[in-house]
Amino acid sequence: MKNVLRFLLSIQLKHSKFVQQVHGFTLIELLVALLLAFLVLTPLLGFMVNILSTDQKEQAKANSEQEIQTALDYIANDLQQAVYIYDKTALTTNSNTLVTSSGIKDQIPPFKKAGVCDSSDATVTCQPILVFWKRKFLSGAITAPSSTHDDTFVYSLIAYYLIKDSSTTWSKAARIARFEITDGVLASSGSPNCGSDYPNDTYIDTSHCPDKGFQRFNLNLPGAAGITQQMNSWKTVLSAYTQQPLVLIDFIDQTSIGSTTLTCPTGTLNSGSLMGFYTCIDVTNTTAQVFLRGNALARLQTSNFDYSPTNQTYFPTASIRVQGHGYLYSK
Repeated sequence: MKNVLRFLLSIQLKHSKFVQQVHGFTLIELLVALLLAFLVLTPLLGFMVNILSTDQKEQAKANSEQEIQTALDYIANDLQQAVYIYDKTALTTNSNTLVTSSGIKDQIPPFKKAGVCDSSDATVTCQPILVFWKRKFLSGAITAPSSTHDDTFVYSLIAYYLIKDSSTTWSKAARIARFEITDGVLASSGSPNCGSDYPNDTYIDTSHCPDKGFQRFNLNLPGAAGITQQMNSWKTVLSAYTQQPLVLIDFIDQTSIGSTTLTCPTGTLNSGSLMGFYTCIDVTNTTAQVFLRGNALARLQTSNFDYSPTNQTYFPTASIRVQGHGYLYSK
């Protein structure tokens, strides 16, 4: 009997050991497995993080390149109808009560406020880089016989600004904003109908009055010697504009020009204190060459995103030379 019990007990013990060996792991085995998993997964995880980071950087570069080119195309289309382009002298010199070849600095924002930026804040950059007059196409503005509508052209004053401030709406880099005031559609006869600012002008209706502050330039100004003096003698009719500028593009390079020397192939240089936007103006030939430089690095980090030779791939550049094909006429 004892032998039978001993035999059955030995069989049970062997079966328990077999089950334990098949269905369980020792603590050492678990630790070894975790170590191997760590050694294998850590490089893979680092590789994946590197791929995602590289993809993010390349996407930021691609977005900046595309936006820079789109903005440049928009400005070029604007300039094609230009009839007169102001040079840097006109944009950095105040107007004069006398007819001189001074400038229009105090006749356009931010000095004639239009919500562009606060000119009283010394830390704010708000500089007009490209200002010109153009012929603007208006579709169906004039009612013709048989209730049809004819197209027409009017003059507009356009200003592109390079802006950098502490606004939380936009990036910490710079941006370009476009300001415009446009003439109304004149009527051939009738009584003045657009307020005290235009006491001698009749417009086709009150919905086609000039924008607030608009004043047509005078090509027959007494005492003015040449078109430059005539255009530089232009003055707005208001102490403040009501039109708001529209931001054309953000993430423009805000790096200070500093000791960098900018040169123009032709014309005179018109630049502010930042590298992202400057122009070369040929007043005589109504031509402007526009230079833009974006800042893709500012899309990826909130500090230390100034330009340097080591990170220049994050600063896409583009330029275009445009000659205005509009023409001037006077009443």
